[in-house]
Amino acid sequence: MSWLDSQSFLGANSEQRLAEMTVGLVGLGGGNSHVAQQLAHAGVGHFVLADADHISLTNLNRLIGGTWWYVLKRTAKVAIMKRMILAINPKALVEIHCKQWQLAGDALKRCEVIVGGLDNVRGKDELDAFCRRFLIPYIDQGMDVHKLGAGHGHLVAGQVVLSEPGSPCLRCMGIVTDAALAEESRKYGAAGGRPQVVWSNGVLASLAVGLVVQMVTPWTRRARPGAYLSYDGNSALVKEAERFRRWTAASCSHYPHIAVGDPSFDIRKLVVGDVNTAHAPLRWMEWIIRFIRK
Repeated sequence: MSWLDSQSFLGANSEQRLAEMTVGLVGLGGGNSHVAQQLAHAGVGHFVLADADHISLTNLNRLIGGTWWYVLKRTAKVAIMKRMILAINPKALVEIHCKQWQLAGDALKRCEVIVGGLDNVRGKDELDAFCRRFLIPYIDQGMDVHKLGAGHGHLVAGQVVLSEPGSPCLRCMGIVTDAALAEESRKYGAAGGRPQVVWSNGVLASLAVGLVVQMVTPWTRRARPGAYLSYDGNSALVKEAERFRRWTAASCSHYPHIAVGDPSFDIRKLVVGDVNTAHAPLRWMEWIIRFIRK
């Protein structure tokens, strides 16, 4: 009997597929703490975690696994997530990088999918570009709180976007715009600096985890590459964004097919048997094959 028997409906060999999968999590202060927990429960066996930040008191309202003890110790968020993952699945392999994700690029290149929990537009744009270059599906989570008219309170809203080869990117979907980049320094939302609440983060994270599992197990298939799921926290409704539904372009115009691969790659440095280098090109080819077979 396996501890994952209750999710055997995911299909034959799903337990093995999840155990062999490597997921990168970039930014662990809110939604991605839910993602880390859920993926560990689902049986994902390999994690690459990147976040330069340490827990603070203001993180306790949304950081899964966060405690007062960690706040007093100023524990790194990646360390908290590693302990939580291993408490759920002691066999998991968890690689942590307490630094900006751009400095952990070599590790993130080895991931089969990357889930972003970044709260700034420029970071989302850069991470999407990184994933496009290395043919890694990227799942972006984002939420904000908007002030409604006088006497009408606030609107909690968010989205989960899957950007992958053959699908629209974050720029195509309007998540990243020149105007948003130009106003990056403005306060995030109308309810103060970077407002977040644990329940809406949890909804978005669960949607992201569903997309991850859907990539590697045969329980269901999406009708087309990519995804854009819009969440209205006031009405508790999730729906496919109209902009994504109407997207009919043959390809993303922001990232041409030829702009892929590592410009610094040197075949002379390839060492047979080195997991960090030898397997990376094979993972790119594996995703190309999966995309073609959809």
